[in-house]
Order: sequence, then C-alpha cells, then structure tokens
Amino acid sequence: MAEQLTPFDPAESLSSDEAIAAFMADAFASEDAGYIAHALGVVARAKGMTQIARDTGLSREQLYRSFSEAGNPTLKTTLAVMKALGIELTARVSGVNR
Repeated sequence: MAEQLTPFDPAESLSSDEAIAAFMADAFASEDAGYIAHALGVVARAKGMTQIARDTGLSREQLYRSFSEAGNPTLKTTLAVMKALGIELTARVSGVNR
C-alpha cells in the first residue's frame, strides 16, 4: 500500500507573532528577494488574505499574484503588506564596506 503524503503549508504553523517574526527573520537573513516575497505571502495567508486585502486596500487577487512563486511585488505593495502584518523594516550599519 502506497503511503499518502500531504503537502506542507508553512502558513499553518505560523500561529504566533513569535513564529512569524522568526520566519521573517530567516527570510530577511537569506537576502533573497524572491524568498522574502514568498515568506510575506505565506505570513499574509497565515493571518488571512482577506483581512490583509482590506487593511492594504489591495485586492486578494493582486496579493496572491504579487506573492506567488512567479510574482514580483512592488516596494509599495511589500511595504503595505508589512505594515498590515505589523512587520517593521529597519536599517542598521552592517559593518561591510567600512
């Protein structure tokens, strides 16, 4: 008998602000724009895409498209979603090129 596998959806495991912060910190540490966008989409799904759409004034379809695997969200969309999710983007000196 073949074993049935179900796809893993990371959005289902992001049930706390701490889990979301760790997930996003990992994405930012990757310095991979595609992965960061994907991670924001996962967090938006975890929080509820309908609510994020309401909070940002963007349509659910636009959000799903922007944060899909083939998506390329604008900075404006990214910042609006981050604000709706309560995720802050900060700057600090990295020590590189000093």
